[in-house]
Amino acid sequence: MSIYNSEVLETTHTLDLVPRTLDEQLEYIRTRSGGLAILVAETDDPEGPDVIAGFGSLSFYRDRPGYRTSVENSVYVHKDFRNQGVGSFVMEGLIAQARQHGFHSMLARIPGAQEASVRLHTKLGFELIGVEREVGRKFNKFLDVAVLQLLL
Repeated sequence: MSIYNSEVLETTHTLDLVPRTLDEQLEYIRTRSGGLAILVAETDDPEGPDVIAGFGSLSFYRDRPGYRTSVENSVYVHKDFRNQGVGSFVMEGLIAQARQHGFHSMLARIPGAQEASVRLHTKLGFELIGVEREVGRKFNKFLDVAVLQLLL
């Protein structure tokens, strides 16, 4: 929860404006159980406790039944573990889960021109299919959202 909440407070990686409570985070996890996925990347530190380095999830793309073959992914990496392969590890797991569950299309919606996130997705086969102009607002600034897609 601390990884996500720091993103809420400090970055445009998410367009949430208010940090999640524990109950809200538990509901987030509950809604992704059974068919959707949450993956967690932990460190393996023999001299101390494991630390969550990042996490990702799959969510239904839209509520209507006709969209049930498509999922949207989210990936968050703790700032101390960026550029160490954590995002790739999580994304590869999410792609495998989406394929295993028979989804046809995986989408990413990336706010604020987050170049590292766009690079991560394109490295794994996603293609930029569009940009939603100024659909988000955070830190008193309008933000575009890049939409990327991987046909599974």
